[in-house]
Amino acid sequence: MNDQIQTKITKNLLASALKEQYEAFISRDLGVEREVLEDLKEAISAPQVTVITGLRRVGKSTLLAQVAKKYLKNDFYFVNFEDERLLNFQVSDFDMLHETLISLFGEKKTFLFDEIQNIPEWERFVRRLHDQGYKFIVTGSNASLLSQELGTRLTGRSIRVELYPFSFREYLRFREVKTPDLNVLTTRQKGNLRKLADEYIAFGGIPDALKYPELGVHKALYDDVLYRDIATRYKLDNVKSLKELAFYLISNTASLVSYNKLKDLLKLGSVNTVINYVDYLENSWLFFVVNKYAYSVKEQQIAAKKTYGIDTGLIQSVGFSFSKNKGKLMENVVFLQLRRKYHDVYYYKTAEDYEVDFFLPKEGSLIQVAQHFDSLETQERELRALVDAANEQKKSKNLVIVTESEKAEFEREGVKIQAVPLYEWLLQV
Repeated sequence: MNDQIQTKITKNLLASALKEQYEAFISRDLGVEREVLEDLKEAISAPQVTVITGLRRVGKSTLLAQVAKKYLKNDFYFVNFEDERLLNFQVSDFDMLHETLISLFGEKKTFLFDEIQNIPEWERFVRRLHDQGYKFIVTGSNASLLSQELGTRLTGRSIRVELYPFSFREYLRFREVKTPDLNVLTTRQKGNLRKLADEYIAFGGIPDALKYPELGVHKALYDDVLYRDIATRYKLDNVKSLKELAFYLISNTASLVSYNKLKDLLKLGSVNTVINYVDYLENSWLFFVVNKYAYSVKEQQIAAKKTYGIDTGLIQSVGFSFSKNKGKLMENVVFLQLRRKYHDVYYYKTAEDYEVDFFLPKEGSLIQVAQHFDSLETQERELRALVDAANEQKKSKNLVIVTESEKAEFEREGVKIQAVPLYEWLLQV
């Protein structure tokens, strides 16, 4: 009891923290304007709670600052729940928080809450004030917790926006490179874009890691997610197994994995443990799991999965011997660009067991990634897979092979296929 009294948040401590947070927030470097900022305009003018979710250090706080500057003028409160001074903040403290904010900044109708998942039952306060006409824009780093909390008390009252590391367009803006007209690229421009695409694969798109390459941001971020967001939050005893699983996945990105084989390989005891750990890693935004496309849900569940990392810079900093496997990293970059725009992304296996890297059923798109596309054998294999898949999925009309540098058009059995360099594809999608 004495410990609780000593650590209880006081009004003076709260006022001091909130004032410092606000001053730091409004003077924050706005960095590269994010592409989702335009999409947020409609969400912010709508009455629902706007939820921005994504990996730690991916730029959610900076995006909030961009939102505040572009859309909110000075009519908002800002609270960062990652602040260690708010470590013991409870749901019962929200009324004191609101009172303190009014005393410091006057009455406002919009709350910006950063890393809200740190406060248990935060959605109770949000719902109460939302019902009174207040607007909330909140960020969080755990997709599952946010979904559960929003689902329990804010069903139908929230709009979710996902933030990813920089896209290639954003990376070019970060590097202060103007995007050229893709219709009239010179040889020099093609060479420069290819070099920049190689850099993008190597360094990834996590803003702080690009700004401060000497600080080891990737490793610190990776450890934070494993220990703070997963092991501590889910009270895991076996952190060693979690680390081994994460390391295996990050070292084998864009590869097929079987949960049964992972269980045996890592001696994890049960498939359920593997499933739970993979869920934790996915909910914390370190990985994505892609299912095989199948009409049967059961077939999707039992088929091998493909996993992709959130960022190729992080993959190479933390994973094992990835420098030599550029094709897999290209595939990872293509996946991330698709995932920014589409939720239903699958891999495809034909009846003849040819594999197509990505299938978007709603769009009818089949996408293959081939680093080297200059040999006839490679061309025929990749084209055969796409043609067979297109014939099986009769609505498929957009067939693309993403290459390192080759650009060409093919026609097989009446099916048209475009080969496009990675840098060009990333700027078109």
